[in-house]
Amino acid sequence: MNLKAADLDTQWLEYLCSEFEHDYFRSLLAFLRLERQSGKIIYPPEASVFKALNVTPLASVRVVILGQDPYHGPNQAHGLSFSVMPGLKVPPSLRNIYKELQLDLGCDVPEHGHLTAWAEQGVLLLNAVLSVEHAEAGSHQGKGWERFTDKVIEVINSECDNVVFMLWGAYAQKKGKMIDRDKHLVLSAPHPSPLSAHRGFFGCGHFSKANDYLLSKHKSAIDWQVR
Repeated sequence: MNLKAADLDTQWLEYLCSEFEHDYFRSLLAFLRLERQSGKIIYPPEASVFKALNVTPLASVRVVILGQDPYHGPNQAHGLSFSVMPGLKVPPSLRNIYKELQLDLGCDVPEHGHLTAWAEQGVLLLNAVLSVEHAEAGSHQGKGWERFTDKVIEVINSECDNVVFMLWGAYAQKKGKMIDRDKHLVLSAPHPSPLSAHRGFFGCGHFSKANDYLLSKHKSAIDWQVR
């Protein structure tokens, strides 16, 4: 995998380019190259690894939804957390997100799981880990991506004002500990997976709370209806 700083949106590049020079990131890239050279299938495609950052430039970030790993099934992952390409079955966690949107805002439940329209409105759909091996969930955890995405959160925390962070599940909540609660709105709930959604994700009202907050800060609300 030949990821390089030039693959990043220019707004993010100003703050993240130095990460590419750190030993941890060079080790990460070496690991990814070896994995591909050994014949392993890695998701998402190389051109989509930084898609969350490239579709949602720093200046447009209004909401951050933190995921953990890319999907590890064929053609699912395309660089946005919780999102899958059109034509694929909607994953269970995203189905539950849609159910909560219907409860919270009355949104119609779409038949697809493609969330690029959210990203284009300023919803950063960021996974903590940006790659994964086919059929091996969590296979690229602990290789360096977490440090890189911690830096992304740090940049948003310091350079932006009045961003809504949706932290679903213990993993996301731990990763969001650095966020300044005086500058930003942090919304926490159980993860939307079928194992935990009934423990408080359903009924959390995060989407309406996010819009209420954005409007109170003289920002435009997000159109959460997926079409």
